[in-house]
Amino acid sequence: MNTSDAISQFLTTRRAKLTPAQVGLPDYGGRRRVPGLRREEVAIVAGMSAEYYKRLERGNAVGVSEAVIDGVSRALQLDEAERAHLHQLIRAANDGVHPQRRAQTVRKTQLTSDLRQTIDAMSTVPVFVQNGRLDAVATNRLGAALFSEMLDGSPQPANAARFIFLDQRAQTFYRNWDAQTRQIVAVLRAEAGRSPYDRQLSDLVGELSTRSDLFRKLWGSHDVREHRIGLKPVHHPVVGDLDLTFQALDVSADRGLQMIVFSAEPGSPSHERLQLLANVAETSDQPVVS
Repeated sequence: MNTSDAISQFLTTRRAKLTPAQVGLPDYGGRRRVPGLRREEVAIVAGMSAEYYKRLERGNAVGVSEAVIDGVSRALQLDEAERAHLHQLIRAANDGVHPQRRAQTVRKTQLTSDLRQTIDAMSTVPVFVQNGRLDAVATNRLGAALFSEMLDGSPQPANAARFIFLDQRAQTFYRNWDAQTRQIVAVLRAEAGRSPYDRQLSDLVGELSTRSDLFRKLWGSHDVREHRIGLKPVHHPVVGDLDLTFQALDVSADRGLQMIVFSAEPGSPSHERLQLLANVAETSDQPVVS
């Protein structure tokens, strides 16, 4: 992935989302050639010269300081995930000046025995462990039952992005499929900023861009997001509709892995259906991912 292009496109798309009024500048009218703020207006709010900001938006990020990142983040009203993404892109651009610093990203493909024991002990909730590329690294038995359609018959390792964009069953499984597509792309875009030399991630993005018009369109928006907590409404082929909350936890003992734990509100229909799914999982031959 070309880091300079990524910086340029990210800043351009963030600038296009804002109006002068939103950043406290007067709007003198007149026709604007592009939507959103002009580069000069971003520079004013960020407290830097227009020429310096223009160089940065062209992807020239060599030697950019924390103060500059703070100023641009403030001017473009970036949220925490977007600011972190900009910081990572600029760091990658500076690393690119020194090729010896580059390191190919190596993804975890299996768990430590202690973590495997931990997720197996969490028998009443679905657990799904993924890496930054959204490969399924491990599940417990209930997690395998919940995501059976993603895991069954897919090329290994199963991948959440491939499932949602390339498998028709995903449109039924995710009851908010449209929102989920945007979430998945935004998570992958953030990961691309963290791991610009991940060849397998680049290959995945290339594959999805070629095979899915929707993915290609969403990837071009340059939205970024973290995957930490939220609600996931799904339709399971065996037990029906489930409204599940999730918590995504970084695994400190296995850097690069995220453990996602799902649960349902006690006493709710979803809780009862999740218990039914747990009973089904105990008697099925659905293999766990390990």
